[in-house]
Amino acid sequence: QVRLRESGGGSVQAGGSLRLSCAASGLSGIDHCMAWFRQAPGKEREGVASIDRYGRTNYADSGKGRFPISQDIAKNTLYLQMDSLGPEDTAIYYCAASTKWRCPPFEVSSFTYWGQGTQVTVPS
Repeated sequence: QVRLRESGGGSVQAGGSLRLSCAASGLSGIDHCMAWFRQAPGKEREGVASIDRYGRTNYADSGKGRFPISQDIAKNTLYLQMDSLGPEDTAIYYCAASTKWRCPPFEVSSFTYWGQGTQVTVPS
């Protein structure tokens, strides 16, 4: 059974940093892609970044050049380093997983497993 659990969210002033983590279980030894999505109030869920088991990364416009994604295979943990945060980054951030060997496009329907989300708030 695949389980994903996010942590590291919180409230931070504009210009600050947060590092999100996602602890995964049930994916060891199988090809998979892991990703970060986010959903701001009143908006649709959107992709941020993804990484496959071999370390190949993809970035959506929201994360390109800003939020590097990384993983620790031995710890089964996914990370998202967020620097220079602004109010526009306020959202619930979700960890997601797909069992495709190469990361699919950033579509919600392409990812089977989801965490419960972690809130990131950057007051204006």
